[in-house]
Formats: sequence, C-alpha cells, structure tokens
Amino acid sequence: MREDGFTLLELLVATAIFAIVGIMAFGGFNAVLAQRDRTMENLERLKDVQFAMRILAQDLVQIVPRPVRDELGNQEQPALRADESNEHVIEFTRAGWTNPAALPRPTLQRVAYRLEEETLIREYWPVLDRTLSSVPVEMELLEDVEAIEFRFLDVQREWQTEWPPLGAAGPVASRARPLAVEVAVELLDWGRITRRIESGG
Repeated sequence: MREDGFTLLELLVATAIFAIVGIMAFGGFNAVLAQRDRTMENLERLKDVQFAMRILAQDLVQIVPRPVRDELGNQEQPALRADESNEHVIEFTRAGWTNPAALPRPTLQRVAYRLEEETLIREYWPVLDRTLSSVPVEMELLEDVEAIEFRFLDVQREWQTEWPPLGAAGPVASRARPLAVEVAVELLDWGRITRRIESGG
C-alpha cells in the first residue's frame, strides 16, 4: 500500500518560498521602522524650530526705546542695534521680563542673538547698563543654522538692512523702533524660513 506525503523537492520548494516571504516581510518591517524614525526626527526638528521662532517673536514684539550704556560707560548703545560692526547679529532692549520671585531687578531686559558654529545663541544680561564684569546668560536656541538675517521696516515703510538706519543719528535714532522686523533663518536641512513680526514702533 502506497503512503502519500511530500517529496524532498516539494519540501525544498516550500522552504524556499517561506524564506522569500520572510525576507520580504522583514524588509518591509525595517522600512516601516526607518520611516517611523525619520518621522520622529522631523517632529523633533519641527518642535525645535517652532520653539526658536516663538522665542524670537516674543522678544522682537516687545522692543522698547530704551538705549543702554556700553561696558565702559562712556557711549550710548541704541535701543535696537543691528549692524556688521557688532559681534551680535542683533541686540535690543525688550519689555515683559517677568519677575515672579520679586527680585531686585528691572522688568526690561537687554537681549542679543549671535550665530556660532551653526548654532543660534540667545543672550541676555541681568542688568541693562552692563559693565566689563557683566556676564551674559546664554541659551543655545537652534542648531544647524547656516545664516540668520534681519530687515527692519522704518516709518517711511521702507525696508532697512541695518538699524538704526544708515545716516540716522542723535537721540531720536538711538530710541527709534521699526514698525516691523523680518527675520530669515537659513537652515542646513530645511532651507530658508522667514517671518515678519510687528514690533509696535
């Protein structure tokens, strides 16, 4: 009596098919995991960019016309300064520095931004009229930044690349505020992001 069963060839074919299906399934699973990781990285990057732009906007919208003395105390720095001669890309006085602990300090704050090794850094000083011993508090705001640029809308509704505008001088220029500030951040991965902020000038 003949017994039915699988031949060796049939077993080999079934094993080969099972191996191919397993490899395809494993490859698809790896692709799903890789896509998940990329999505998480993009979400983290988006959160970092949004946070940096929110901090920038919160600072710029509260610019106040309060000049400060320089470290040597013999020159006045404008309330808002942005020019190539400054080590910071922008420096200004802002209002709204909350003081929940009722510390002996003003509610105004001197803030500056600079770019160092593709990292955007925010600085502020505990006092407005600082001295040579005044040390700024630094915060690394955003990484992989190729460049950051500012433009300023003056009262004639013309965009300026420096502030105070070229040719402006005296106490009026020192206290002048733009109507709006445009900030453009060039990211290594996402390209150029531009935002315009009304500064109440």
